[in-house]
Amino acid sequence: MVSLRECQPQDLLNMNMCNLDPLTENYSQGFYYHYMSKWPSLFIVAENQDKDIIGYVMGKVEEDPALLKFMGDKYLPWHGHVTALTVANQYRGQGVARRLTTALEDACEAENAWFMDLFVRASNLKAINMYKKMGYSVYRRVVAYYSDDPTGKSDCEDAFDMRKSLSRDKEKLYVRENGENHCISPDDIYHA
Repeated sequence: MVSLRECQPQDLLNMNMCNLDPLTENYSQGFYYHYMSKWPSLFIVAENQDKDIIGYVMGKVEEDPALLKFMGDKYLPWHGHVTALTVANQYRGQGVARRLTTALEDACEAENAWFMDLFVRASNLKAINMYKKMGYSVYRRVVAYYSDDPTGKSDCEDAFDMRKSLSRDKEKLYVRENGENHCISPDDIYHA
């Protein structure tokens, strides 16, 4: 049986089973603590019956800097962002990532966010398919977003910026079709 709960400081010492994966971004301890202190309800861990941490999701709610409000439709309002989601290898395919993502979406709904967004490696087809089944769509391709390529085919890898409207976005203002064909550079994330 898998249970979900908010991450606690001592949990950071027990996440190795989740972080030992080439598709998982690893951060400094300070980065994890920052999320835990600023958005505690959006940093959720999954643990098995033995209380081992087998997955986690880190999220935040944010909006673009106020200066960008003058850029019209390029401004991103209050929204939820999936910063990191990972599940230990031996627990993949059991719905843990879906449960963690749903828990984060619910928490962002409670924060009155317009939509969810996340960045995923273009080669991570399992994650992309899971997100699509959950209602996410590709908003745009960020060319050379990641400075490495775990497949070894290149020095860098593209990311898909995927989004899902939440209940506040009844008109679906912050999603688009065929986003895979809308390419931008990482420098243009706030401007495209």
